[in-house]
Amino acid sequence: MQPLKKIQSRAVPLPAENIDTDQIIPARFLKSIDRKGFGENLFRDWRFNIHTGEPVPEFVLNNPEYKGEILIAGHNFGCGSSREHAAWALTDYGFKVIISSYFADIFKGNALNNGLLPVKVSDEFLKELLKTTTENPESKITVNVEQQTISFNGKTETFELDSYKKICLLNGYDDIDFLISKKQAIEQFELKTQKYEQKTV
Repeated sequence: MQPLKKIQSRAVPLPAENIDTDQIIPARFLKSIDRKGFGENLFRDWRFNIHTGEPVPEFVLNNPEYKGEILIAGHNFGCGSSREHAAWALTDYGFKVIISSYFADIFKGNALNNGLLPVKVSDEFLKELLKTTTENPESKITVNVEQQTISFNGKTETFELDSYKKICLLNGYDDIDFLISKKQAIEQFELKTQKYEQKTV
Protein backbone atom coordinates (compact mmCIF):
# COMPACT_ATOMS: atom_id res chain seq x y z
CA MET A 1 0.00 0.00 0.00
CA GLN A 2 1.04 3.59 -0.56
CA PRO A 3 1.56 5.88 2.46
CA LEU A 4 -1.42 8.14 3.12
CA LYS A 5 -0.42 11.36 4.87
CA LYS A 6 -2.18 14.36 3.37
CA ILE A 7 -4.75 14.34 0.60
CA GLN A 8 -5.82 17.52 -1.13
CA SER A 9 -8.31 16.76 -3.84
CA ARG A 10 -11.57 17.52 -5.52
CA ALA A 11 -14.39 15.21 -4.52
CA VAL A 12 -17.24 13.17 -5.92
CA PRO A 13 -20.55 13.86 -4.09
CA LEU A 14 -22.88 10.87 -3.72
CA PRO A 15 -25.56 11.94 -1.20
CA ALA A 16 -27.47 8.63 -1.11
CA GLU A 17 -27.87 7.12 2.36
CA ASN A 18 -27.51 3.48 3.41
CA ILE A 19 -25.26 2.57 0.48
CA ASP A 20 -24.61 -1.13 0.98
CA THR A 21 -21.75 -3.30 -0.23
CA ASP A 22 -23.89 -4.91 -2.95
CA GLN A 23 -24.49 -1.48 -4.43
CA ILE A 24 -20.78 -0.69 -4.16
CA ILE A 25 -19.79 -3.93 -5.94
CA PRO A 26 -22.59 -6.34 -6.96
CA ALA A 27 -22.20 -9.97 -5.88
CA ARG A 28 -21.95 -11.28 -9.46
CA PHE A 29 -18.54 -9.61 -9.80
CA LEU A 30 -16.96 -11.32 -6.77
CA LYS A 31 -15.42 -14.22 -8.69
CA SER A 32 -11.82 -13.03 -8.45
CA ILE A 33 -9.57 -13.15 -5.38
CA ASP A 34 -7.17 -10.63 -6.97
CA ARG A 35 -7.75 -7.09 -5.73
CA LYS A 36 -7.29 -5.58 -9.18
CA GLY A 37 -10.02 -4.94 -11.72
CA PHE A 38 -12.91 -4.32 -9.35
CA GLY A 39 -12.92 -0.57 -9.98
CA GLU A 40 -14.49 -0.96 -13.41
CA ASN A 41 -17.58 -2.43 -11.75
CA LEU A 42 -17.79 0.02 -8.85
CA PHE A 43 -21.47 1.04 -8.45
CA ARG A 44 -22.07 -1.02 -11.60
CA ASP A 45 -25.86 -1.07 -11.43
CA TRP A 46 -25.98 2.68 -10.84
CA ARG A 47 -23.33 3.61 -13.40
CA PHE A 48 -24.64 1.48 -16.27
CA ASN A 49 -28.04 0.60 -17.66
CA ILE A 50 -28.74 -3.01 -16.65
CA HIS A 51 -30.32 -3.85 -20.01
CA THR A 52 -28.11 -2.00 -22.50
CA GLY A 53 -24.83 -1.68 -20.60
CA GLU A 54 -24.66 1.98 -21.55
CA PRO A 55 -23.47 4.57 -18.99
CA VAL A 56 -26.26 6.32 -17.07
CA PRO A 57 -25.57 10.02 -17.84
CA GLU A 58 -27.09 11.40 -14.63
CA PHE A 59 -25.00 9.22 -12.31
CA VAL A 60 -22.24 11.27 -10.70
CA LEU A 61 -19.32 8.99 -11.68
CA ASN A 62 -20.33 9.44 -15.31
CA ASN A 63 -20.27 13.22 -15.00
CA PRO A 64 -16.84 14.55 -16.08
CA GLU A 65 -17.30 17.63 -13.87
CA TYR A 66 -16.85 15.49 -10.77
CA LYS A 67 -13.52 13.80 -10.13
CA GLY A 68 -10.92 13.30 -7.41
CA GLU A 69 -9.58 10.91 -4.79
CA ILE A 70 -12.35 11.64 -2.29
CA LEU A 71 -15.88 10.23 -2.28
CA ILE A 72 -18.50 12.00 -0.14
CA ALA A 73 -21.43 9.74 0.70
CA GLY A 74 -24.60 9.93 2.75
CA HIS A 75 -25.19 8.45 6.20
CA ASN A 76 -24.47 4.75 6.91
CA PHE A 77 -22.02 3.94 4.14
CA GLY A 78 -20.88 0.33 3.62
CA CYS A 79 -23.73 -1.48 5.34
CA GLY A 80 -24.84 -4.95 4.26
CA SER A 81 -22.56 -7.93 3.70
CA SER A 82 -18.98 -8.08 4.95
CA ARG A 83 -17.35 -8.43 1.53
CA GLU A 84 -13.87 -6.92 1.44
CA HIS A 85 -14.30 -6.48 -2.30
CA ALA A 86 -16.19 -3.24 -1.62
CA ALA A 87 -13.00 -1.64 -0.32
CA TRP A 88 -11.05 -3.18 -3.21
CA ALA A 89 -13.44 -1.66 -5.76
CA LEU A 90 -13.21 1.81 -4.23
CA THR A 91 -9.41 1.81 -4.06
CA ASP A 92 -9.04 0.27 -7.51
CA TYR A 93 -11.22 3.04 -8.92
CA GLY A 94 -8.86 5.59 -7.38
CA PHE A 95 -10.50 6.72 -4.17
CA LYS A 96 -8.27 7.21 -1.13
CA VAL A 97 -10.79 8.77 1.24
CA ILE A 98 -14.50 8.15 1.88
CA ILE A 99 -16.40 10.77 3.89
CA SER A 100 -19.69 10.02 5.63
CA SER A 101 -21.47 10.73 8.91
CA TYR A 102 -21.51 7.00 9.74
CA PHE A 103 -19.79 3.84 8.50
CA ALA A 104 -20.72 0.20 9.02
CA ASP A 105 -18.10 -1.31 11.36
CA ILE A 106 -17.02 -4.19 9.11
CA PHE A 107 -16.69 -1.95 6.07
CA LYS A 108 -14.65 0.52 8.12
CA GLY A 109 -12.24 -2.23 9.17
CA ASN A 110 -11.95 -3.56 5.61
CA ALA A 111 -11.28 -0.07 4.29
CA LEU A 112 -8.49 0.67 6.77
CA ASN A 113 -6.93 -2.74 6.08
CA ASN A 114 -6.71 -1.78 2.41
CA GLY A 115 -5.31 1.73 2.75
CA LEU A 116 -8.68 3.44 2.29
CA LEU A 117 -9.45 6.11 4.89
CA PRO A 118 -13.04 6.37 6.16
CA VAL A 119 -13.53 9.85 7.61
CA LYS A 120 -16.55 10.21 9.88
CA VAL A 121 -17.83 13.78 10.18
CA SER A 122 -20.83 15.43 11.80
CA ASP A 123 -24.16 15.54 9.98
CA GLU A 124 -23.91 19.31 9.57
CA PHE A 125 -20.35 19.19 8.23
CA LEU A 126 -21.37 16.46 5.76
CA LYS A 127 -24.36 18.48 4.60
CA GLU A 128 -22.15 21.50 3.90
CA LEU A 129 -19.56 19.36 2.12
CA LEU A 130 -22.15 17.80 -0.16
CA LYS A 131 -23.72 21.18 -0.94
CA THR A 132 -20.38 22.84 -1.67
CA THR A 133 -18.95 20.10 -3.87
CA THR A 134 -22.22 19.59 -5.74
CA GLU A 135 -22.57 23.28 -6.56
CA ASN A 136 -18.86 23.82 -7.18
CA PRO A 137 -17.17 20.64 -8.53
CA GLU A 138 -13.76 22.31 -8.48
CA SER A 139 -13.83 22.75 -4.69
CA LYS A 140 -10.94 21.04 -2.94
CA ILE A 141 -10.91 19.21 0.37
CA THR A 142 -7.82 18.65 2.51
CA VAL A 143 -7.53 15.58 4.71
CA ASN A 144 -4.53 15.51 7.06
CA VAL A 145 -4.03 11.99 8.43
CA GLU A 146 -1.35 12.93 10.95
CA GLN A 147 -3.41 15.77 12.44
CA GLN A 148 -6.70 13.90 11.90
CA THR A 149 -8.38 16.94 10.35
CA ILE A 150 -10.55 17.56 7.33
CA SER A 151 -10.84 21.07 5.89
CA PHE A 152 -12.64 22.96 3.12
CA ASN A 153 -13.53 26.61 2.55
CA GLY A 154 -11.91 27.67 5.84
CA LYS A 155 -13.88 25.12 7.87
CA THR A 156 -12.17 22.31 9.75
CA GLU A 157 -13.35 19.29 11.69
CA THR A 158 -11.37 16.56 13.43
CA PHE A 159 -12.03 12.86 12.97
CA GLU A 160 -11.26 9.75 15.00
CA LEU A 161 -8.65 7.25 13.85
CA ASP A 162 -7.33 4.16 15.62
CA SER A 163 -3.68 4.79 16.61
CA TYR A 164 -2.46 1.49 15.13
CA LYS A 165 -4.28 2.04 11.83
CA LYS A 166 -2.92 5.58 11.75
CA ILE A 167 0.64 4.25 11.88
CA CYS A 168 -0.20 1.80 9.10
CA LEU A 169 -1.74 4.48 6.87
CA LEU A 170 1.09 6.96 7.37
CA ASN A 171 3.68 4.33 6.45
CA GLY A 172 1.74 2.37 3.84
CA TYR A 173 1.76 -0.77 6.01
CA ASP A 174 -0.57 -3.71 6.07
CA ASP A 175 -0.50 -5.93 9.17
CA ILE A 176 2.43 -8.00 7.88
CA ASP A 177 4.42 -4.90 6.91
CA PHE A 178 3.92 -3.55 10.43
CA LEU A 179 5.29 -6.75 11.98
CA ILE A 180 8.28 -6.70 9.63
CA SER A 181 8.97 -3.09 10.65
CA LYS A 182 9.31 -4.37 14.22
CA LYS A 183 11.65 -7.21 13.29
CA GLN A 184 14.73 -5.74 14.97
CA ALA A 185 12.87 -5.00 18.21
CA ILE A 186 11.40 -8.53 18.20
CA GLU A 187 14.81 -10.11 17.66
CA GLN A 188 16.32 -8.04 20.47
CA PHE A 189 13.49 -9.09 22.79
CA GLU A 190 14.00 -12.75 21.89
CA LEU A 191 17.74 -12.46 22.54
CA LYS A 192 17.14 -10.81 25.90
CA THR A 193 14.62 -13.52 26.81
CA GLN A 194 17.06 -16.28 25.85
CA LYS A 195 19.83 -14.75 28.00
CA TYR A 196 17.44 -14.46 30.94
CA GLU A 197 16.35 -18.08 30.59
CA GLN A 198 19.97 -19.25 30.48
CA LYS A 199 20.73 -17.41 33.71
CA THR A 200 17.76 -18.91 35.51
CA VAL A 201 18.47 -22.53 34.48
